[in-house]
Amino acid sequence: MKRGLIGYPLGHSYSKPIHEKLGGYPFEIVELHPDNFDSFMKEKNFVSINVTIPYKQQIIPYLDELDEKAKKIGAVNTVINQDGKLIGYNTDYYGFWWMLNHHKVMIENKKVAILGNGGATQAVKVVIEDMGAKEIIIVSRKSSDESISYEELYKQHNDIEVLINATPVGMSPKHDASPIELENFKHLESVVDIVYNPLRTKLMIDAEKLNLQTVGGLEMLVAQAKQAVEIFVDKTLSDQDIENVHHMIKSKKENLVFIGMPSSGKTTIAKILSEELDLPFVDLDEEIVRKSGKTIKEIFAESGEDKFREIEAECVLDHCMDEGRVISCGGGVIKNSKNIEHLKKKGYLIWIDRDLEFLKSDQNRPLCKDDETMKRLYLERYPIYKEAADCRIENNNSVEEIVNKIRTHLESRKTK
Repeated sequence: MKRGLIGYPLGHSYSKPIHEKLGGYPFEIVELHPDNFDSFMKEKNFVSINVTIPYKQQIIPYLDELDEKAKKIGAVNTVINQDGKLIGYNTDYYGFWWMLNHHKVMIENKKVAILGNGGATQAVKVVIEDMGAKEIIIVSRKSSDESISYEELYKQHNDIEVLINATPVGMSPKHDASPIELENFKHLESVVDIVYNPLRTKLMIDAEKLNLQTVGGLEMLVAQAKQAVEIFVDKTLSDQDIENVHHMIKSKKENLVFIGMPSSGKTTIAKILSEELDLPFVDLDEEIVRKSGKTIKEIFAESGEDKFREIEAECVLDHCMDEGRVISCGGGVIKNSKNIEHLKKKGYLIWIDRDLEFLKSDQNRPLCKDDETMKRLYLERYPIYKEAADCRIENNNSVEEIVNKIRTHLESRKTK
């Protein structure tokens, strides 16, 4: 291996396309089992590597030299091999610092809790110290001289203002997990999660429900890779390179999820956009029919709405961790809050909002057979769509106009 990433496990990694775009060189992902770590390091059969969990601290005894940041932090995520001499660096510091600054997360004079006590925590802690935090609390599963337990955090520190998750809890494939419950922290302003896969962790989604500032870990990953590339090949990259690669990765990994009332036009619009963007199209209603072997009308007639919603939820789970899809959902998918949570993890929810007067009832739709039932559904679901959606697109005009409006909106996201 010339250049690559070592860690275990690594099924979640986005590092290969990031390094290859920033550095212009082949980059390997090496899922290195702990039993093989010692021999790998002693063989030194690499030019340069990035290092992730669980080796950021374990690697230090194998190194001949550390840069000042790595010494101060006590963790290494970047190593170069200079004729057999291994030199360790920490670019997590820069990546985390850049992400906080880019999103204007206020740290100065704030009480900050950092969840976790591993290699990533050390870099996060030094950044937070350098940014002038008033108080820093390290939280771990077991209390120690350097950390408190989660139970102590809940009981004694419910006045924290910034929460940072530096644990892998919530990382794919265990994306249903969250390291902490947020409701008791009434002074909380910002939640930062260094996990980047899924794009929005359960912790972030919970924080969004509380109207807190949320920041996910993808930009940290790209920013630390930018500095690692500079070390690997001795060249200078710009901040714009970070933003360009971040948006490139996000556009490839993020699903566009369309929600809205029956006959709002979401499926037609989603199909057009999937073709324009060259992304696979998923119609959840069609997936329900395929999975059950019955039409939607037959499911309702034979088993009722509850059974239909059960199959719908299964189909959401089947597809919520897909990447780079355009997904059209049935009108009632938002009735189950878990569906919304799952779809948001790797999805951006676009609500196609059509005025009631333009919605059409249909005898083949079990829940909106006539104008009266359509009106009842509209009034019942409107506030749920409003709360669930990441953006609202009004659709009272031509399909071409609406598609253009969505295209413009998606372009505008690249500058945010």
